[in-house]
Amino acid sequence: MSRILVVDDEDEVRLAVQRRLAREGFEVDQAGSQEEAIGTILQADPPYDLIVTDMVMEEPDSGVRTLEAALSRDIFSEVIVLTAYGNVRNAVECMRRGAYDYVEKNIPGVDVYDLLVMKVNHALERRRSALQSLRRYADIARRERIDIPALKSLGRREAVSEAG
Repeated sequence: MSRILVVDDEDEVRLAVQRRLAREGFEVDQAGSQEEAIGTILQADPPYDLIVTDMVMEEPDSGVRTLEAALSRDIFSEVIVLTAYGNVRNAVECMRRGAYDYVEKNIPGVDVYDLLVMKVNHALERRRSALQSLRRYADIARRERIDIPALKSLGRREAVSEAG
């Protein structure tokens, strides 16, 4: 089961996203601020598979700070940034820093929760694919007796994920 962290300072939005993703079968935790999110991300064991974060909370760049924390914890974590204040500059900056996607909360005529579920599924598929490729590289390295230190942590992380 994929683990997701939902980060938003608006209780109603955070709870609605959490309920919708839980209904889809995901294990969902919540954080109500940038500070809480970063602490939760850094302490999560195993790391979250995906983080859905609001862009603007305590600071105008709270979403970017949360994104940076997520990727520093696990480079394969996917991050979707939500905002009520969409603009091209913020979207480009988030994508440049490694976000999977950037979604406006208020798109006329669109059920944003349906859109978010679709993007979550796509992001998790990309994560699975990246980890599968890395596993293949690790298998080849072991078979050929090539020492690649970065691949050693993959085995430890997968053992934790499969136990949980």
